[in-house]
Amino acid sequence: MTSNPQPQRTHSDGAQLLRGLCMGLADVVPGVSGGTVALVLGIYPRLIGAISHFDLTFFDHVKNRRWRAAAEHVDLRFLIGLACGIVAGVLAMAMVINRLLVNPHTRPLTFAAFFGMILASGIMVARLIRPHSQTSLLRAIALGIVGAGAAFALTMLKTSNVDPSLPYLFGCGLVAICAMILPGVSGAMMLLMLGVYEYLSDAPHRLLHGEMWAEYSVAIPVFCLGCAIGLIAFSKLLRWLLAHCHTSTMAVLCGFMFGALPKLWPFQLDQTPDQESFKEKIFTPYLPDLFSGEAFGAIGVALIAAGLVFVLDAVQKRSENRAAACCSSPPAQGAATR
Repeated sequence: MTSNPQPQRTHSDGAQLLRGLCMGLADVVPGVSGGTVALVLGIYPRLIGAISHFDLTFFDHVKNRRWRAAAEHVDLRFLIGLACGIVAGVLAMAMVINRLLVNPHTRPLTFAAFFGMILASGIMVARLIRPHSQTSLLRAIALGIVGAGAAFALTMLKTSNVDPSLPYLFGCGLVAICAMILPGVSGAMMLLMLGVYEYLSDAPHRLLHGEMWAEYSVAIPVFCLGCAIGLIAFSKLLRWLLAHCHTSTMAVLCGFMFGALPKLWPFQLDQTPDQESFKEKIFTPYLPDLFSGEAFGAIGVALIAAGLVFVLDAVQKRSENRAAACCSSPPAQGAATR
């Protein structure tokens, strides 16, 4: 990744759909961020740039019915492919993740898989930090520590449900969507800490049963409005930071990823076995016997997951190098004229 926030647009629609699928799968897991996946897959600057282009120029194109110019301005084809994949990933993972995390036999392995992925992703992002001087290196280390501390503090905060007002829901949308596009910070976790996760996640069930239509018909649009405004505004800030403070920004993002790792520690004792829903459970981390089957299994899964991330990164770089070589090679010359 370079400091240029405008990456090459060489990926197919199918590839964007697959990348969105991976982001959607990650967004459902507590403690995992879709922004982390976007960063690892090499589309983070493009994603931030596309979202930040929902500006006055875009609305001017729409107002004057310049549909093609508007679509190109926000990289609409890229966003649609990614969005379709994200929705599919969220729906697919939502059907299985709660069972995997509630089951005491599959929970350590599930956490181990995501722990390995995030650890490998953090290492890869750390490689992208290229300080140009000793002062820059020290600044990057300090910012990384600050980012790690902030992410760790967020994961340790206690959660409590609240009866949200409309202004509070709007603010929750602003905060949660910013967290969702930050690597290492989970938007779902942020909603849990703000006390509105259960209120919002219960909305589909209640609406399907014809309950609280009047309340949710106002609350959900207000929350979505907060998300939209927060996403556009925060993406502009991130785009500017990636363009002008690339090393420092990457250091903070890297710190976020490492700081979120304790939330995904594979060995956690369930203190609330009577609770069926994962979001209601309370866990206490512990150190297992390193020679036990549980430890060997979790470590093996974590290593396999980390290896998959490194393999994916290698394939991604090879694809980008081939695309760059094709773009830079001169066209074949025709036969010389006599």
